[in-house]
Amino acid sequence: MKQVVEAPITISAVFQDNMLLQVLCGPQDRNLTRIEEKLGVQVRPRGEVLEITGLSDVAYQALHALQDLYEQLQKRGSLNPEDIDAHLAYKTYDESQKDESVKKYSEDDFAIRTRKKHIRPRSPVQASYIRSLQEFDLTFGLGPAGTGKTYLAVAVAVSMLLAGKVERIIVSRPVREAGESLGFLPGDIKEKIDPYLRPIYDALNDILLPDQVERYMSTGEIEIAPLAFMRGRTLSNAFVILDEAQNTTAVQMKMLLTRLGERSKMAITGDLSQIDLPPGLKSGLRDALDILRNMDGVNFVYFTDKDVVRHPIVARIIRAYTEFYGI
Repeated sequence: MKQVVEAPITISAVFQDNMLLQVLCGPQDRNLTRIEEKLGVQVRPRGEVLEITGLSDVAYQALHALQDLYEQLQKRGSLNPEDIDAHLAYKTYDESQKDESVKKYSEDDFAIRTRKKHIRPRSPVQASYIRSLQEFDLTFGLGPAGTGKTYLAVAVAVSMLLAGKVERIIVSRPVREAGESLGFLPGDIKEKIDPYLRPIYDALNDILLPDQVERYMSTGEIEIAPLAFMRGRTLSNAFVILDEAQNTTAVQMKMLLTRLGERSKMAITGDLSQIDLPPGLKSGLRDALDILRNMDGVNFVYFTDKDVVRHPIVARIIRAYTEFYGI
């Protein structure tokens, strides 16, 4: 039986505002090129018309994406490559894997806004994660590197601090070597642990203005500390983030979970395929999943390689390792 090959189609979209259309296309049509590369279509500007050529399904995906991005421009007046990537990733995600609670919403409904930038989820799983961080007392974000687990937790925490919903942000992680011996580290305690906490500083500096980060750190409204410093404290009126939680022991995990005080929220992030504990020592993150799975007020959000927002090859690397090792 002869296979029928689908022929490309050409569809058009008209945009009335030429100034906004120029922004939509980008300098030297770079935004259109980005959409072409992501969806496998051709987009050609013809005056106030954009002509889209490609297979039927992707051509209409591109049409709807351009219309949505144009509407965003009408509301905000600006558009950057991150907006395009986020929108395309969100809209092309497998519908069957979307959480029912986010299906009817666009990524704009879950946007996090600060003075420096607007942060939008790039997948429905990221949207579910943002919703969970805002609504649940305790959220576990689980999955591979590059899926935005820590970054989005920091972003939600910052948005709640700015809105006065919490009085401080406390970010912690276990200080554990990732497979290599780092040897003696010179300097005071801050200088010794800062390299382990650098991803947190990077996230804060990306979300907040430099003077805001410095001010909040100096007043203690944002505190970044190793997990050992949490013992004996009660963390009230705070948004608490535990990063790299797969490298906690069961005792450490219980210690931090029981620090949670009144009017506080906690985010626990980790990747169970990246455990650096000594052989035979069970991860506190894995232990918590077994113990807290059905507890009220606790929610678990699972990321996959489809949610990776770094270089596209990162998702393929994660997938290859998962298939090879079965993790």
